[in-house]
Amino acid sequence: MNQSNKRNKSLGRGLSAILGTMSNNNVSNKINSTSTQNISLSKISENPFQPRSKFDNEKLHELAISIEQIGIIQPITVRKINAEQYQLISGERRFRASKIANFNTIPAYVRVANDEEMLQMALIENIQRENLNPIEIALSYKRLIKECELTQEACSEKVGKKRSTITNFLRLLKLPSEIQNGLIENKISTGHARALININSKTNQINIYNDIINNGFSVREVEQLSKEFSDTNYKSTFKSKKSQNLTFEYQKIIHDVSNKLNSNVEIKHNKSGKGKMTIAFKNNEDLKRIIKIINI
Repeated sequence: MNQSNKRNKSLGRGLSAILGTMSNNNVSNKINSTSTQNISLSKISENPFQPRSKFDNEKLHELAISIEQIGIIQPITVRKINAEQYQLISGERRFRASKIANFNTIPAYVRVANDEEMLQMALIENIQRENLNPIEIALSYKRLIKECELTQEACSEKVGKKRSTITNFLRLLKLPSEIQNGLIENKISTGHARALININSKTNQINIYNDIINNGFSVREVEQLSKEFSDTNYKSTFKSKKSQNLTFEYQKIIHDVSNKLNSNVEIKHNKSGKGKMTIAFKNNEDLKRIIKIINI
């Protein structure tokens, strides 16, 4: 096995494997992986390749309180820029929380890494974390593929994930930004989002997305809607609090009839099931058109 293949396989095993492989590149990089240094926080700059764009301030303050009480359990990892300056590779939450806790120094592993290696380390460490939202993971995969000039297959080998997993995450980035934000904010699940991807119309995607939130559609219900309205028009059914009480079956009837007649349709019913269906028309000509379709 050549050196290139060894390096690729180590990346798939995580950040520690990357650092271990890199330390063999030359004599100057041979630093004891079990030793740490206490480095002044003022000498450490943030990682410019950090793929995570948002940090929860409340959770950072909670971590700061924990650090004040028990200290740093896991050292951060930095690279040395010059005699007095370091740059963060991994551990940005611990780094930020230590500042909040008014610490002067922080324990750190010191490594030597070029910009590409820095990027790979930051991305791979973030991908392997469990608290990332699906869009952050997808963006990390996208950056790793684009900026490190990898194929999806090579990317899957580096991070130790199936290629289909990477493909499914990347597909989430094709969704409208409104839906991506909903996924970030946990308004919908990844299962909902993956079902929406199969719908060709962006308008339909947005309308169904809004109905997921307002009507509480399950993933299975959205999967059924994605089949029904992949290429046909979908009209949002949420109009008032009353419409929230409609079951999925009633919602589907509204969609089917509305699309068949190209008119707004409303259903009202009581607990016993008795009710009425209202079909809206614009004028006499529109009414005649609807009657013709119904074939009365």
